[in-house]
Amino acid sequence: MTASLALVLTAAAGLLLVGAGPAAAAQAPVALGTTGSFAVLAGSSVSNTGPSVINGDLGVSPGTAVTGFPPGLVNGVTHSADAVAAQAQADLVTAYNDAAGRASTATVSADLASQTLVPGVYTGGALALNGTLTLDAQGDPGAVFVLRAASTLITGSGSVVALVNGADACNVFWQVTSSATLGTSSVFAGNVLALTSITADTGAVVSGRLLARNGAVTLDRTTVTRSTCATATVAPTATATVAPTASPTATSTPTTTPSATASATPTVSATASPSSTTTIAVTTAAGPTGGGTSGGGSPQLPRTGTDALAISTAGVLAIGLGGGLVLLSRRARRPRRQV
Repeated sequence: MTASLALVLTAAAGLLLVGAGPAAAAQAPVALGTTGSFAVLAGSSVSNTGPSVINGDLGVSPGTAVTGFPPGLVNGVTHSADAVAAQAQADLVTAYNDAAGRASTATVSADLASQTLVPGVYTGGALALNGTLTLDAQGDPGAVFVLRAASTLITGSGSVVALVNGADACNVFWQVTSSATLGTSSVFAGNVLALTSITADTGAVVSGRLLARNGAVTLDRTTVTRSTCATATVAPTATATVAPTASPTATSTPTTTPSATASATPTVSATASPSSTTTIAVTTAAGPTGGGTSGGGSPQLPRTGTDALAISTAGVLAIGLGGGLVLLSRRARRPRRQV
């Protein structure tokens, strides 16, 4: 039982790996180089009939002939056998060889109509499109599609290349070994890299590029709009600026310790009697010069000098001494009786 289960799991894992192979090999876009600025580029000549509109540069090299403009309109720069066109042709050769040399993902049938393709490299013989071909990017805006025709590419009248789920014409490349023809009123998407020539019949609309290496590009009331892939833009992150909080400045208030310049001279007011005995009780607060001690000890009265007390032994005295209070109480001595 265990061996059978292990065999089933191994087989399932193998199938998953096989199925994941093509999806894992994501394709890079075909690099167009300076050719990227062109909507139409030919090797021998460019000819136009009617009010065609070219949105992008138009060029020819090594040929020189560009006819039909006007009535055709070029919303870009026309390069006829100049250095820019020559370099674009050189870059076209590189791009063509890149597309032709990639490993194939799958083989497609001769008629692409009614098919839905996911990103990859598809190879066929002479390719035709008589209906609608759907290219599904599966939500990846950078998905790349390469379709290779071993001979010609011919689309029928009214045919459509539909782009869905993020597919972009700038990442669709048609490598054509011979020549390409786009049918009347067809709606086409992608960059055509043809070895020989390209013809766009009456009213064809192209989102992409028509690039012919050796032959001519022929237009008839055709609209060609050079496709460009959007560049991802990173939105700026708003950064909150915190205003500095004013910190209050501490102002120190000096503490002034008053110092007495002189000891207060006590004022004595009393009426004394020679027969009295005076007891002195002192209540005072320690002060800088008041005669008390800072530790709360017994206050000392000055014994000499101007602060000395001349105490009469009679009455009750109230004396202001420094910051303290001196209370003098009188206790009368009664005379003894004679027996």
